[in-house]
Amino acid sequence: MSSHEYKPRVVLVTGGSGLVGKGIEIYLKSVEEQRAPLKETWVFLSSRDADLTSYEQTKAVFDRVKPTHVIHLAAKVGGLFKNMRLKVEMFRDNIAINDNVLRCSYESGVEKVVSCLSTCIFPDKISYPINETQVHLGPPHFSNEGYAYAKRMIDVLNRAYHEEYNCNFTSVIPTNIYGPYDNYHLEDSHVIPGMIHKCYLAKKNGTDLVLMGTGKPLRQFVYSVDLGALLVWTLDNYQELTPLILSVGEKDEVSIAEVANMVAEAMDFKGKIVFDTSKADGQYKKTVENTKLLKLHPEFKFTDMKVAIKESVKFFEENYETARK
Repeated sequence: MSSHEYKPRVVLVTGGSGLVGKGIEIYLKSVEEQRAPLKETWVFLSSRDADLTSYEQTKAVFDRVKPTHVIHLAAKVGGLFKNMRLKVEMFRDNIAINDNVLRCSYESGVEKVVSCLSTCIFPDKISYPINETQVHLGPPHFSNEGYAYAKRMIDVLNRAYHEEYNCNFTSVIPTNIYGPYDNYHLEDSHVIPGMIHKCYLAKKNGTDLVLMGTGKPLRQFVYSVDLGALLVWTLDNYQELTPLILSVGEKDEVSIAEVANMVAEAMDFKGKIVFDTSKADGQYKKTVENTKLLKLHPEFKFTDMKVAIKESVKFFEENYETARK
C-alpha cells in the first residue's frame, strides 16, 4: 500500500443498506481486529439519507461525510420483469445516480471509487466464457437494455475521468448476488430471494411451488458476504481502470431448477416444484470466467452454495415480518 493509505480513511458506501452493503458490513465485523490499524470510518448510506438522482442532495452527502474512498452500490434495480416493464425509468434514474456520485467524488477529491456493475451489461450475442474485455462488443439483451446501458456508462465515465482529471475510478462486475437482507418482493425481486419467498408461502399454505420460466437457464451466483469481502479487497488492492469480474468459476454455474431444489431443501419444503413455461426465461446463460480475479487474489475461497442458501433462507424465516417484500 502507498503511504497515503495509512491516513485515516473515510469510506462512503452508497446503497449501503441493501444486500451488498450488508454483505460488506457482515464481512467487516469478521475482520474488525485485523483492520483496526487502518483507523478507518465506514459510512453506509441508504436511500432514506439522500436521493442520489439529485445532484444537490448527493453533493450535500459528500460535503457532510467528506469521504476519502467510495464504494458505489446505489442503483435502481429489479428482476427480469421489472427491467422489461420500466426501461425508461431504469435508464434515467441509474444514469443520474452514477453521474452524480462520480461527479461529486471528483469535486470532493476522493482518492478512489469502486463502482458495482452487473453481468447484464455484457452483449447478448457473445462467445463464452465472458471476460472483462468484452463489455462493449455489442448490445445487451433487449429485456434489460435500459438498466444495462446505464450501468455500462460507468465504465465509460471511469475512463473519461481518468483521462481528463487523472481520477482513480474503477468498477467490478459481480454475477447474480444473493444473501441476507435481500429484497424478497414476489414480482420485482431477483431470482433467489423471490424463490425463497414463494417457497415460504407454498410451505405455509400447503401448495405447489410455482416458478416462472422453464428452470433451464444457467447462472453463476455469488453470496453477498463473499462479495462484501471481495469489494473491500478491490478497494485495498485493485489498481486497474478496467472492470474486474467478481464471480465463482464456470464449474460452479447452476440451473434455476437446481437452485429451486437447494431452496426447497434448505426450507424443508416437501411439496411439488412446478415451472410455468408460459413465462419468459431471459438469457439462457451468461457464463463469465474469473481467471483475472483468481490470478490477483488466488487465496480467496467462495462459500459453498448450499451453505450460503441455508444462511439466506434462515435469515428470511427469522426476519419474515421485517424483511423487504
